[in-house]
Amino acid sequence: MKYYIIAGEASGDLHGSNLIREIRKADASASIRCWGGDKMQEQGGELVKHYRELAFMGFSEVLMNLRTIFRNLAFCRSDIRSWQPDVLILIDYPGFNLRIAKWAKKNGLRVIYYIAPQVWAWKENRVKSMKQCIDLMLVILPFEKDYFKNKWNWDVEYVGHPLVEETESAIARTPGPSLASKPIVALLPGSRKQEIRKKLPVMLELSRSFPGYQFIVAKAPGADETFYKTLLGEYPDVFYVQRQTYELLLQSKAALVTSGTATLETALLGIPEVVCYKGSPISYQIAKRVIKVKYISLVNLIMDKPVVRELIQDAFTVANLKTELTGLLENKERIRQIREDYARLKHLLKQGGDASATAAASIIRFLSAK
Repeated sequence: MKYYIIAGEASGDLHGSNLIREIRKADASASIRCWGGDKMQEQGGELVKHYRELAFMGFSEVLMNLRTIFRNLAFCRSDIRSWQPDVLILIDYPGFNLRIAKWAKKNGLRVIYYIAPQVWAWKENRVKSMKQCIDLMLVILPFEKDYFKNKWNWDVEYVGHPLVEETESAIARTPGPSLASKPIVALLPGSRKQEIRKKLPVMLELSRSFPGYQFIVAKAPGADETFYKTLLGEYPDVFYVQRQTYELLLQSKAALVTSGTATLETALLGIPEVVCYKGSPISYQIAKRVIKVKYISLVNLIMDKPVVRELIQDAFTVANLKTELTGLLENKERIRQIREDYARLKHLLKQGGDASATAAASIIRFLSAK
């Protein structure tokens, strides 16, 4: 069977790599062509484009890169047409993938979507066209199954969250050597250069207020070393690690984390965190008007309460970070409450089973029945 898989971000590369691994277990003859990253390639996917060429953050950034985006869409359609896969599997990345899904369905391809677009947050009007062009929807958040069924009469399948298996595996591994001689605060400023430039300088300035702690940056796989060395130039006591994000978090007392998948990873690893977000002024003002959810972090969204503190836009300051980080390092009651909520969160996300294996089994079963 020929599988064409598209992921456009670092998190999609991770989930896509695990999905490829499980598909290969179930289909020994699987031929897989993909858009993604190093992890998907390591699992045997033939990489067409790396997500470094695809990731644009925010409304204004997307507008400035429209020409590149349209070129990528045209190339993707041409490549799919040439390769003629048996199925198209789309992983998150809705701005791009939903356009490809619509085209693919019109051209007779079977379309599976793994990790649903967050239409419950914004752009609900997408659901009508999604129902028409997606043959099988696999969701990873527990409330999404009821959302699609009750509001849109669409039967989707909840497979559990793939980060549960990923983080549990990291926790079970033998601990590596200590990354520092002092207690560690982890800095996760994001995966795209645009967001790193906005958030990391504020996080770095905070390090001056905590001389008893070692601040360590988790380097994004898509950014080069020179980029980080320039940002860290005035902070000789701060360094970064590469491909060791989970090891860093597991050795940390607390973490400052950019909103996104990393907030959930940090929670599932049991590390108290402050969630940080700052976009361009234009992107932020647009987002405020169109996004309908109460929280920006997946942790708070899934639990439907403020488990972790979110510092958004103008609230993302050194002074506010200092207050919140001090609480996470010194307030024992606050730490206890966070860890209890993290345990409840993990229980919710484990109810779907081993997500990657469950998703692969569903895909194989769907294809076998057609």
